[in-house]
Amino acid sequence: MKKLISIFFIMVVSLIIVSNPLTGEYIKALTMKAEPAFSYSAGDHLLEQIEEKAIEYDIKPIDAKIDPIWKAVPGLNGRKVDIEGSYRKMKKDGEFNEDKLQFQKIKPKVHLADLPPNPIYKGNPNKPMVAFIINVAWGNEYLSDMLTILKEQNVKASFFLEGRWTKNNPELAKMIVSAGNEIGNHSYTHPDMKHLTSARIDEEIQKTNDVIEATTGVRPKWFAPPSGSYRDEVVKIAAKEHLGTVMWSVDTIDWQKPETNVLINRVMSKVHNGALILMHPTESTTKALEQLIIQMKEKNLEIGTVSDLLNEENLKR
Repeated sequence: MKKLISIFFIMVVSLIIVSNPLTGEYIKALTMKAEPAFSYSAGDHLLEQIEEKAIEYDIKPIDAKIDPIWKAVPGLNGRKVDIEGSYRKMKKDGEFNEDKLQFQKIKPKVHLADLPPNPIYKGNPNKPMVAFIINVAWGNEYLSDMLTILKEQNVKASFFLEGRWTKNNPELAKMIVSAGNEIGNHSYTHPDMKHLTSARIDEEIQKTNDVIEATTGVRPKWFAPPSGSYRDEVVKIAAKEHLGTVMWSVDTIDWQKPETNVLINRVMSKVHNGALILMHPTESTTKALEQLIIQMKEKNLEIGTVSDLLNEENLKR
């Protein structure tokens, strides 16, 4: 009897093991052909070439920092050549090929999030990208044309919406988001934030976040103070609401209604790696927008959102 019970027990356990899906995965993993270990011959010319060239292609990461003039400046990833991966890619042909180099990302030690709250006036100067900051509290008649130009040029921008405007123009706000653009917070009533009480600052920021999220489904990540007016407390309160405060390093001054060529020359004479370019939905900017984009591309500057510009990713070139 004991012998029969033992046999039955063994059969049950065996059935459980065989039917367990994890067992199948384990057996499959054991039977898969492993990638051969990295091996090479002493004096391998290809490997020596890769190791020698790696020095030229390696880039050190750049830490985020507080600049005495530009305030918070984001960091940038570095990279190093993956010697083994690159060798595997080139081994079949037996010759060095730059296009087959493999890289490993190296993150900075200090990130924007590690810094105390500070406004951001520009991106990292080693990143050949710019971003359009389009503050929207009026100018509805030009928004559709601006969005059309951005779409035709395959460019995304960051639109900073006033909360009151968003409440009154929900369809336009949704249209901006549906076109793939980024949305930011531009206060609720466009006040001079520098002179508000702490309670009012918090109210302006929170109320705008709430109405933008309720209207578009998007919670803003960035705050642009109206007219660029702020004090340190404004930046700290925005940070408590999980918003980074952004300013600009290039201004179209489009509210002065300049001629198209004047606006283009003004921007292109000052544009630089990491530029945050301030504009509004005005007739002047709308007429100049296509040429601005074309000329920036001719300068090998990519155009992205504020988030694109301020992240630590290197551009693929």
